[in-house]
Amino acid sequence: MTAHTLYRAPGVFPRQGRSSASMVDPFGRAITYLRLSVTDRCDLRCTYCMAEKMTFLPKRDLLTFGELDRLATAFVERGVRKLRITGGEPLVRKDILLLIEALSRHLETGSLDEITLTTNGTQLADAAQRLVRAGVKRVNVSIDSLDPGVFARVTRRDCLAQVLEGIEVAQAAGLHIKINTVALKQDNRSQLPHMIRWAHARGMDFTIIEAMPMGEIDEDRFDQYISLKDIREDLEKVWTLTDLPDRTGGPARYVRVAETGGRLGFITPLSHNFCEACNRVRLTCTGKLYMCLGQEDAADLRAVMRAYPGDDGPLHGAINEAISRKPKGHDFVIDRPGGVPAVPRHMSVTGG
Repeated sequence: MTAHTLYRAPGVFPRQGRSSASMVDPFGRAITYLRLSVTDRCDLRCTYCMAEKMTFLPKRDLLTFGELDRLATAFVERGVRKLRITGGEPLVRKDILLLIEALSRHLETGSLDEITLTTNGTQLADAAQRLVRAGVKRVNVSIDSLDPGVFARVTRRDCLAQVLEGIEVAQAAGLHIKINTVALKQDNRSQLPHMIRWAHARGMDFTIIEAMPMGEIDEDRFDQYISLKDIREDLEKVWTLTDLPDRTGGPARYVRVAETGGRLGFITPLSHNFCEACNRVRLTCTGKLYMCLGQEDAADLRAVMRAYPGDDGPLHGAINEAISRKPKGHDFVIDRPGGVPAVPRHMSVTGG
């Protein structure tokens, strides 16, 4: 069976080669975290993320499960310890749980510390039990309002109840849930305290994210963007926030909310970028490796992989060359009405 063969059963993917060399970028940062996008499609149309009428990739352009597995395995062999499955919405790709189950063999061998997932929650109720059986312990759920009307306006879909059911089922199955919320000046700024209380009361961490200028959308991001410095000032008027040293492998900086007892994260790509400690790269569902979310430079690993179906040496070489180009940081900015996106591709293309 070759790496192009569709998944059949755990353990059928051949070990193409082994390289013990770790990945270190030009700034001395060890790359230990891969975000693997399995589709650019999503069943929501969040206003800050994409246009209502999106043109998605033809399904024939997506990497096969065998190819996704081969690429992920190459990164595990190079020292990646954390693998996050992303999209688009990863759970809308047919049979995606088969791929996650196959990749879980790296948890069993100790080559990976964890496999995690970022989802909008619409398909989570059906997937939760299998995710747990595959060794997934943590899932991030993106939800930007608990108000059905606001949720429907932001996502352009009326399915809040479905998402909340997914969260409940996932927690009952044993998954640790973290809620991700994009701060939107017009839509949810005033709702954030209520959302934080709701999450903390249910044992869930809560992370607030600044809107990022990626891809053309129907609205002006300037109208919605708000610095998390302002959000933190809002919260500190009513709560006691204590900085924590905690890190979960991502860009969030955490505080403890004394009044709720829960943990609150801030992801601030614009007001205070997190690039100095960046340990991650992103691989798209078409095999493009982006060394930085906020830059256009990419390496085409699909072409290399398909040119050498039985030899991972050239693939490892291409990965080395790409990591040598990882930049110091991104150039995100939202500083005026009508500003063009920092990068033309949508977040759903790269993976959040």
